[in-house]
Amino acid sequence: MDETKAKETQELIDELKLKSAAVETTEGASEETSSGPRVYTDPNDGTQYEWDDAKRAWFPKIDEDFIAAYQMNYGFVQTSNNEETSEVKTTAQSTNAEPTEGVTEPVEDPVVDTGQKRKAKEPPSWFEMEESKNTNVYVSGLPEDTTEEEFVEFMSKCGIIMDDNDTRKPKIKLYRDKEGNLKGDARCCYLKIESVDLALKLLDDSHFKGKQIKVEKAHFEMKGMFNASLKPKKKKKKKNKKGKGQDKLLDWVDREEKTSKLDRIVVIKNMFDPNDFEKDPTAILDLKNDIRKECEKYGVVRKVMVFDRHVDGVVSVGFAEIEPADVCIREMNGRWFAGRRLVAQKWDGVTKYDVEETEEEKEQRLKKWEEYLEKQEEEND
Repeated sequence: MDETKAKETQELIDELKLKSAAVETTEGASEETSSGPRVYTDPNDGTQYEWDDAKRAWFPKIDEDFIAAYQMNYGFVQTSNNEETSEVKTTAQSTNAEPTEGVTEPVEDPVVDTGQKRKAKEPPSWFEMEESKNTNVYVSGLPEDTTEEEFVEFMSKCGIIMDDNDTRKPKIKLYRDKEGNLKGDARCCYLKIESVDLALKLLDDSHFKGKQIKVEKAHFEMKGMFNASLKPKKKKKKKNKKGKGQDKLLDWVDREEKTSKLDRIVVIKNMFDPNDFEKDPTAILDLKNDIRKECEKYGVVRKVMVFDRHVDGVVSVGFAEIEPADVCIREMNGRWFAGRRLVAQKWDGVTKYDVEETEEEKEQRLKKWEEYLEKQEEEND
């Protein structure tokens, strides 16, 4: 205990001596340089402090020696050929300013001028397809009753036809006029360029459904001014899947085919004459029941729709599975019903067969319906 007290007493005496020496130094400096700043030197590490009258406090004296010592411990010096970017700002360099904590301002990288002008981005415009990447062929001289299925089957002799990313159907096109009638020419897009050469050798000047056809490389003609806003935008997901889809078509791996509900819907045309329903509206229900009964021979039928106002006499049948739909098309297509030859095919998922009636047509239909009901009442009486 005595040793501890003696130690504390000695430390207190040393502290009083330091304060006394500081006061003497300050007074001496003030007497010698009354007009200059008051300076105090720390006896422990030799650091010099200046008195700030405004803030009533001691602050380290900022000079070249202080800056050199500070940079050695905390700062950095950036070397560069460019003098403007080699300056490094560290602490405040004014003797009257408060020193900072070594904050430096960011220095931008120098811009290197290579003497070459950057090529300006070209505006969007029409472009020519490279012949080495053009897998399209143009076919002319086709019969006017050619169907898409027949054309696909014929062109598939020379290779795999590319699938359309949106419709998942073969990428072919039968050209039509303004009235919707076939013009006798078409386009087919193959998956590989080798199929184009094969089609030119085998199919050109060959016969299709009794007519001689012409097959040549397709050339696209740009019409009108280019409008970037009208260009269809491909989804990123579809772009990534395009290459993978082509690889799947070319490999030998057996995969389970993905099905869509569109493959289960069958559209049958020429089933009726719309004028027949004006005479007897109940015939719509009778026809619907007859179609359901007939199609149930092929499989489970989910839904039957009769588009009674369509001029082509359209009926759609929705099956529960794809196989019954395929059988229905095979059995119904080309079949004769009530003196009409039926046309059966799968729904493309786009065509709408509903026919909207005008107010005048609606009034006439209601009037005929009332007349029909009155006639039925008279017959019952």
